[in-house]
Amino acid sequence: MEDEEDVSADPYLPYDGGGDTIPLQTIPKRGSNYVMSNGGGVASSTTHLLDFLEEPIPGVGTYDDFHTIDWVREKCKDRERHRKINSKKKESSWEFSKSVYDAWSGWLVVTLTGLASGALAGLIDIAADWLNDLKEGVCLSAMWFNHEQCCWTSNETTFAERDKCPQWKSWAELILGQAEGPGSYIMNYFMYIYWALSFAFLAVLLVKVFAPYACGSGIPEIKTILSGFIIRGYLGKWTLLIKTITLVLAVASGLSLGKEGPLVHVACCCGNIFSYLFPKYSKNEAKKREVLSAASAAGVSVAFGAPIGGVLFSLEEVSYYFPLKTLWRSFFAALVAAFVLRSINPFGNSRLVLFYVEYHTPWYLFELLPFILLGVFGGLWGAFFIRANIAWCRRRKSTRFGKYPVLEVILVTAITAVVAFPNPYTRQNTSMLIKELFTDCGPLESSQLCQYRSQMNGSKAFNETPNRPAAPGVYAAMWQLCLALIFKVVITIFTFGLKVPSGLFIPSMAIGAIAGRIVGIAMEQLAYYHHDWFIFKEWCEVGADCITPGLYAMVGAAACLGGVTRMTVSLVVIVFELTGGLEYIVPLMAAVMTSKWVGDAFGRAGIYESHIRLNGYPFLDAKEEFTHTTLAREVMRPRRSDPPLAVLTQDDLSVEELQAVISETSYNGFPVIVSKESQRLVGFALRRDITIAIENARRKQEGIVLASRVYFTQHAPTLPADSPRPLKLRSILDMSPFTVTDHTPMEIVVDIFRKLGLRQCLVTHNGILLGIITKKNILEHLEELEQRAELPSDDVMPPPVATSS
Repeated sequence: MEDEEDVSADPYLPYDGGGDTIPLQTIPKRGSNYVMSNGGGVASSTTHLLDFLEEPIPGVGTYDDFHTIDWVREKCKDRERHRKINSKKKESSWEFSKSVYDAWSGWLVVTLTGLASGALAGLIDIAADWLNDLKEGVCLSAMWFNHEQCCWTSNETTFAERDKCPQWKSWAELILGQAEGPGSYIMNYFMYIYWALSFAFLAVLLVKVFAPYACGSGIPEIKTILSGFIIRGYLGKWTLLIKTITLVLAVASGLSLGKEGPLVHVACCCGNIFSYLFPKYSKNEAKKREVLSAASAAGVSVAFGAPIGGVLFSLEEVSYYFPLKTLWRSFFAALVAAFVLRSINPFGNSRLVLFYVEYHTPWYLFELLPFILLGVFGGLWGAFFIRANIAWCRRRKSTRFGKYPVLEVILVTAITAVVAFPNPYTRQNTSMLIKELFTDCGPLESSQLCQYRSQMNGSKAFNETPNRPAAPGVYAAMWQLCLALIFKVVITIFTFGLKVPSGLFIPSMAIGAIAGRIVGIAMEQLAYYHHDWFIFKEWCEVGADCITPGLYAMVGAAACLGGVTRMTVSLVVIVFELTGGLEYIVPLMAAVMTSKWVGDAFGRAGIYESHIRLNGYPFLDAKEEFTHTTLAREVMRPRRSDPPLAVLTQDDLSVEELQAVISETSYNGFPVIVSKESQRLVGFALRRDITIAIENARRKQEGIVLASRVYFTQHAPTLPADSPRPLKLRSILDMSPFTVTDHTPMEIVVDIFRKLGLRQCLVTHNGILLGIITKKNILEHLEELEQRAELPSDDVMPPPVATSS
């Protein structure tokens, strides 16, 4: 009896070896809330997509906006193209030259991308520095010089006041004629706010009017695009132009943002534009993504002056498909971009980066404890920032405040400028702040952080002994840094996500560098006053070179950036390339790894994955593990409450009936079955391909009318003599769509989707079509499981089982 009850309870068993048919309908009614993903699987070498075409139909195999590409089909198309080129190259010298051009086109496109990325990065760096100094004054001898360049040629500059020269005039000197006093301070304050608001307003206006896609960091969208999603215009020429201009304006406005993340977007725009010059990449979306992976490496290379770090960033953080040849081309693109940037020399220091540092003391074993504590701080900051920023962005989307992006940018800029000006550490450019925090104190440094007392006479001077008691200037700087830390933590939450280009790398590094420098100075003074403690006794004798506060700033910067992005290997390489601190890899590794562990304890998703999820992009993260025990039949559509699955029969539909299916549904693809009686799977046809094929047939073939029979078989069915000409659509039919059985574990299904880049997978039972699983269904299922895991056990409802009846 138990066996009989089990058999009757399983809705799929009656279909074993025949039995009752599954009630699939051919023309479903509108109203299902499920939308089938734009599908299409692999075509085998014997039944390739183009094998049955007498003449290829223009437009077949292309994709609509906001759809996912079919990786497997694109790779098949590329292999077929490669076979044709190889088979013809011995026919003539022209065909041979075409094959050579095709083989070298990959290297040509990444070379052009690297050249353009390096040139644009140099232009952005120079323009941003000039506009940033424009908020404080102007160079009378040469308007195009920034503050530092203006004083280079001056003979009246003293060593103590090297940043002051007659050629550079503050706005108070120009307008009021006085350099000191309350009136001068207020005028400089007013002009600082005026220029900040002007730059921010112009930036948000250009973005809103000309290129809405130019806002934000761009990395979440690039990750989604590299996973196979189509976003038309996101990497276009208008987006590139406006992003380049507005990035300069946004950085110069003084907002708590950086240009490093958006530079990845700029480089990917260059890669996308240049890929259209080469048919190998312009006509194949999967191949184009190989160029974009190399472009993202070039973007990080010029953003940080870190070519190796850029390649690792592309591999670890953004790329979805990264074959070995893409690794080589990414390396080459990063090399070319770095070479161009070094040739431009935007910082005037003959180096690729602004904050190159050299430390003269090693690190000691006891310092691992504060380094790990900085890692804990970075992980906590990252978890807090992600939750707070996502909550604010979600509120922006759901309230009226999000409808006024210009007002929001103006408001945040005004608050930032008003609060930032009184504090010298928030007033200056964030990159300059990081440089000052990273720099070790020496005789040539005039920073307030380096005002130590001499042991000889108590004056603020430098002597040979590295350990010195801090003067009041250092303590004042510590208070200012604490206030700057609080301000940066709060304002960055509201800045990231504004409708202007905004990167997160530099603000996160600044927060970590401030915290690290504070900890470093505290450790330094502790070692000076308590050098007889057991932890300091061996290394920190009186006069011994012991603690380097700048090193703590560098470790803190890496820890905070790691806490926000959850990067590990690429981040460590970027930071040591950025600073030249090769000797300090172990402290960096310890802090970054601790930061990741602490951050993961509060949630495994980094800031970019969180924004992808917030925006609803169809991105399956390969880093996440699927640990649940659900089956394919629990996730597939249709479910019990859904209308039956829309299908096409292989040889008894008319053109009119086929167009009715397309017009009455919003699905992007349809399974093709033998007949309503058999219901065995034949293949899969895309909505876009069907529409294009019908339009093409009506335009080029006579006799195709609404009553014409449509058939997907190799040979036309037998028709009456007076029947109109039939329409053969076998050429657009995918004869080998991916299928799984209804009892396949979802763990395997998710793995297939991730590793093969599928858009949809058909579910069968003994060859009979039961339903379909799309990428969207899997994302919804993962979200549902995550929400169910957060509920108390009493509130958990059993999952609905999908069925076709």
